Amino acid sequence: MATVGGISGEKGFQNSLDVEALAQFAVSEQNKKENSNLKFEKVVSLKQQVVAGTIHHITLEATDKDSNHKKVYEAKVWEKAWMNFKELQDFKAIGDAPTSS
Repeated sequence: MATVGGISGEKGFQNSLDVEALAQFAVSEQNKKENSNLKFEKVVSLKQQVVAGTIHHITLEATDKDSNHKKVYEAKVWEKAWMNFKELQDFKAIGDAPTSS
């Protein structure tokens, strides 16, 4: 169980539809906010912080559909599940995605 206010790494998120839905929400909100054209690819890692709700720190891969360039992004999504509330707090590129060989 996470300590209130502390950030903890999460395991087993790879097959979580809830985590994937949060990542897709982050990409969709970023597309609306910045008029970008990103396509969600996959979740790379997840950390969570318990506050008044949960802040999900999601590292994800997304492809810019205009340039076909894949990058890694960090997104922060604040969620209060009991209120059906989600808000994208931060979304930033942190580098190019690893290439498959």
